[in-house]
Parts: sequence; C-alpha cells; structure tokens
Amino acid sequence: MAAITVEHVEKRYDDGYPAVNDVSLEIGDGEFVILVGPSGCGKSTLLRMIVGLEDVTSGEIRIGGKRVNEMAPRDRNLAMVFQNYALYPHLTVFENIAFPLRLRKLTAGEVRRRVEEAAGVLELTEHLERKPGQLSGGQRQRVAMGRAIVREADAFLFDEPLSNLDAQLRGQMRTEIARLQQRLGVTTVYVTHDQVEAMTLGDRVAVLRKGVLQQVDTPRALYERPVNLFVAGFIGSPSMNLLPAAAFPVVSLDHPDGSRDLVVGIRPEHLADEALVDPSERGRGITFEVQVEAVEWLGAEQFVYVPWEAPGDLVEPLQRLAAELDRELTSLWLVARIDPKSDIHRGDKARLWFDPANLHVFDAGTGERLTAPRLRGYVPEHQDTAGH
Repeated sequence: MAAITVEHVEKRYDDGYPAVNDVSLEIGDGEFVILVGPSGCGKSTLLRMIVGLEDVTSGEIRIGGKRVNEMAPRDRNLAMVFQNYALYPHLTVFENIAFPLRLRKLTAGEVRRRVEEAAGVLELTEHLERKPGQLSGGQRQRVAMGRAIVREADAFLFDEPLSNLDAQLRGQMRTEIARLQQRLGVTTVYVTHDQVEAMTLGDRVAVLRKGVLQQVDTPRALYERPVNLFVAGFIGSPSMNLLPAAAFPVVSLDHPDGSRDLVVGIRPEHLADEALVDPSERGRGITFEVQVEAVEWLGAEQFVYVPWEAPGDLVEPLQRLAAELDRELTSLWLVARIDPKSDIHRGDKARLWFDPANLHVFDAGTGERLTAPRLRGYVPEHQDTAGH
C-alpha cells in the first residue's frame, strides 16, 4: 500500500486543450478517494496518468514517495479495474483472475492460493471453472476485481466500473466494493460520473470541472458546504434548487459589494409542508405560498414541483451551469422533498416552510459561495411569491 501525490499536474493535447489543468491532490495510504464530475471533466484522464496510460505534460506524480512520471505502467504496481471488465472470454474465471500472476511466473501453488483466496472474498469460488459469458454482469465485475486483488498492488484504480450494470446491481456492487476496500485497506482511486456513487463510497471526494479541481472534501462537507455553484448543482440527488435571488423574493439579500447578482440555493429536503412543521419550530423559519404543478408520491417520500418565473438575463448563469452538468434547463422549478403524510395535491396553493440557516447564496458572476449572506427580511407569509 502507498500514498499517491499529484502535484500541479497538467495534461495538454496537441491542440493545446488542457484536459487536466494544474491539479494537486494528496491521497493517503489506505484512503478511498473518488474523482467525480460530468463527462469531459478530466477525471478518467487523471486516473490514466496515475496508472501510466497517459503521459504527464507537466507536474509530478508520486506513489509511495517515488516519482513515477517516466515509469511504465507495469512498474508502478497498481491494479486497474475498467468499465468494460476487460476479461478474456476464452479463459475460465480462475485463469482470468490468475492472468497477472502467470505473467509474473509465480509458482502454481502460489497462483492457486491467491486465486482461491480472492474468489472466497468475492464469493466466486463456485464459478471458477466457468467462462465469463456464463456469468452475470455483477459476477464479471467481481472477476475483474479479483484479478486486481491477487496482484497485491499498492493501490486500486477503478474507472467507472459500475456504469454497465443496471440500477439494482449498481447498488449491490457499491456495497461490495466499499466492504472490500475496508477489509483490504488498500489505497483506492475511483472514477465516476455518478454523484450517488461518489457520496456513498469515498472517504473524500474530488470534484472536477473542465480539468480544474473545484473542491476536495468529505461527502458530508461537499453536501453541506459546496464552495461554488458548480459543486452545489452537481452534488445531491435531487440536486439543489438554484434560483436567481431577484426572482425569489422570499428573502432579501445583501451582496458584500452591493451590486452583484445573486443566486440562492436550497436543497429539496430542506423545504417542508408548513402544516406538518412543529409549531415550536415554525416561528424561526420562513413560510411562503406556492402554486403546485405536480406531485410525486413514492411511499417513503413525496416530491412537490413548483414552477418559478424569472427574466431571461437572470436565468442565463443557471442555463450555462445546466449545460455543463449535462442537464436541460428550459424553465425554473422549485422541488420540495416533503413528508409523505402531507396532503398537498397537484393544483393546490400550498404553504412551504424552510429554516433560513439552510439557505445557500452564490455570486451569479463568479459562482462563488458567500459564506455569510445578510438577510434583510422576507416577503409576508400571505403573499404568493411564485407569481401565480
């Protein structure tokens, strides 16, 4: 096992485009770090530079304190698990797992010991004589993980390993990968575009945007204290409600320089049906009236959708953000994740409540989060702030 250090690393292609732009990252010995971001953000390129499949344009990568920029992939003692499993269809599960050991010319007894031990950990013992075509997607991914385990590598590197699986299998495999990493204690770098995977797997998460590292922190810190609009919009499911402050008159805000446009953010779960808020809590929050467009009742939770109107020039920063996040923003919506006991229905005028301590405020121009916004009051509770 070994720590991985990425120091001011860049990857520029022949046209000058910086796929990875001045990224510095410390990954501790035994730590599980997630690289996350939308398509094209540079996360897979960074992983491939660590393993040696991409050259480093500038900067330095160290593994266990040793510079590896010029080292071939086979000399870095890293094990990589790919999205497409990369299994040999004509070989049995045993031989697929044993393949890197055969290349190293280990004794037959040592090969069998390591393969059987890995198969036991991954619950593959009864499948060792099968071919990959006879396995499910989840089992094939476990075979690929077994091949990584037997190498006894200094670190595991995963490149979107679950993206080919259906939703149920992805959930199951997330649990297995987390359990395996905790059991082995191996330094792990895991690339995904799925923020749910990022939030549930990693000790820390590194969010990338257009090759630039935006924030590195624990999943909870990313969720509660995103440093900018991009991280706020990417982390969380459903994503944070982001609205131009001028079109959200529930609160009035001061910008530090008094002139910039602001964006306010509030997570769906921080909005509640006022009728179900404890009276002792209600007074310290803000209540406002909305026109409900749609309701989704899912048993354990309920979603309320409210359309929100805003001038086009105020919406433009959010449209640019949506494009970066591979989403389409044709209109503004306020989404509330409320108690399933709520009696709010489609077409109702409803009263939603939130604690202003849960409000996030961002500079619309720079995207920077303002850590201490000043509230100057809010619209009276009886006013219909959605404009309907």
